[in-house]
Amino acid sequence: MNILSFTKWTAKLTGDFAMPGYVEIIIRTIIAFSILWVFVHLLGKQTIAQRTYHLYIASITMGTIGGNLAFNIKIKFLYFIISIFLMGSIVFVLNMLSVRSNRLRRWIAGEPATLIKEGKILEESMKRMGYSLDSLKQALRAKDIFNLEEVECAILEINGSLSVLKKPSYRSVTKQDLNLKSSPESVPVELIYDGKMLQNNFLNHTYDREWLEGELKKRNLTIKDISYAVVGTKGNLYIDLFHDQ
Repeated sequence: MNILSFTKWTAKLTGDFAMPGYVEIIIRTIIAFSILWVFVHLLGKQTIAQRTYHLYIASITMGTIGGNLAFNIKIKFLYFIISIFLMGSIVFVLNMLSVRSNRLRRWIAGEPATLIKEGKILEESMKRMGYSLDSLKQALRAKDIFNLEEVECAILEINGSLSVLKKPSYRSVTKQDLNLKSSPESVPVELIYDGKMLQNNFLNHTYDREWLEGELKKRNLTIKDISYAVVGTKGNLYIDLFHDQ
């Protein structure tokens, strides 16, 4: 596409030339999706989780702008591009400021609020956060806690989730509590996926192709028979076949 044709194409989108409405909507939808895709990739996965105030606002605003860009042909295409670029720039700057300054981060992203401390509900903190007792009990039930007496500390995180620390008498017993030794475990290593060997996973681990072929030979299997194969945390080989017997 040369410069002249690109200019004409842009002019059509901005309303200088007429084009069929359905064609313009198709083009706008594709562009809106592409811009939002780039926006999410540039700002990272926190945008999806909406972990802070400004990212939550940005997600809603960018989604609204992108939706209008797709079907609202009464507004010029250029205006949407300016809005998206401006919003993306604002969020990017706020992200940089929140990383570099603790004081600004509290103002931009907010900060966690303690709702229960030393087993006691902090009513003032609850009122300040607009968190009712019913909301607190519901969030605790979601963590399998039906008795407030079990809670030592509860913190309302920036993203709205509730982090809970139980009192020592209500916590699950661990091996360390029983003075039991734990056997070392490693990260699972996927070796076969959809009948194909994952070559890259052999490069960074002790498992090699010969070892895998030997294990498959013991089981009278070939790679093409296997849907999924992974070495577990304790070194055991798990195999799932395409046709389970």
